[in-house]
Amino acid sequence: MRARVSLSLLILLICAVLLPLYASAHEVYVLPQETIAEALAADSPNPFTAYHGNERSFYFWGLVSFVVLSTILFVSVFGFMEERSASLLRFLKQFAHPLVRFSAGITLVVFGMYGALFGPELQLNEIYGSATLLVRILLIALGVVMLLGIYTRTAAFLAILVYVSAYFFSDWYALTYTSYLGAYLFLIALGGGPWSLNLRMKARYMPDTLQSVVETLRPIAYPMLRVGFGLAIMLAAIYAKFWHSELAHQVVIQYDLTRFFPFDPMFVVLGAFIIEFLAGLMMFLGVAVRWTALFLAFWLTMGHIFTVEAWWVHLILYGVALAIFCHGYDRWSLEGRLLRRNGREPLF
Repeated sequence: MRARVSLSLLILLICAVLLPLYASAHEVYVLPQETIAEALAADSPNPFTAYHGNERSFYFWGLVSFVVLSTILFVSVFGFMEERSASLLRFLKQFAHPLVRFSAGITLVVFGMYGALFGPELQLNEIYGSATLLVRILLIALGVVMLLGIYTRTAAFLAILVYVSAYFFSDWYALTYTSYLGAYLFLIALGGGPWSLNLRMKARYMPDTLQSVVETLRPIAYPMLRVGFGLAIMLAAIYAKFWHSELAHQVVIQYDLTRFFPFDPMFVVLGAFIIEFLAGLMMFLGVAVRWTALFLAFWLTMGHIFTVEAWWVHLILYGVALAIFCHGYDRWSLEGRLLRRNGREPLF
């Protein structure tokens, strides 16, 4: 009981700290097209200039954030909650693989239905032109195949080709969606997994020549998933809150977020950039992965509360975050390697 109360208080403390620092990860979802064009063409201000005139707020929230992060690391290092939660968290591991497959499959179906790739800003007709209808049908078919869990590796490989085509169209902006790439590589490494037709039918749809490739990728399946997720969060923060900070600035202004969070608009952007980048970095390195996954799911939810976002744009992020929470640390995560006890991974 005491552990549950401590966990609840810690989560509430995290929410209280981070609420004032909110801004959406991909600001292009929630702004009018003309505003986006103007913001991208403008000379975006360096968000760190917001430090001047807001020194007290900067140091205050920095101190509170340090206390929260220190508390989380304390929980991870000393493991005083692990005895009570160990059985539950180990039980959740079995859901990690299906969550990735279902999330990847659903998003592919949605891409085909809505005629957009990854987000509303990447319209399929702008990428594929006259072949758009065929691509939409292909995406829906790939999604259904993934959801059923049959020919999963083939579907994931074709999905990677779609991702590569988006990269050539949008240049490095597609790298802000590496969470998809990580999920597809994960499915190539592990296949359909639990609750898949492929497993039920005990079928094997892989040429022998590819067996060695799969065996090479299998041990790094979860590291690829985690690194892709963390990299996507970091690059999204750099793109919309640093490189094109005017995008995030316009979100704060047009949605009147200072009415809820009484700070200078650019200071909100600065706080959001720092928090989002650090959260992505923690996921990328493998530090406090379960806490970070919970926070990122909360962060995404804030976007739907305070702005008008399409319901489907963050499905893969929710799915991957929940999958990482269920699975916990992998063998290549920094904290998982440093804090192993008696050959067992840390839970928090």
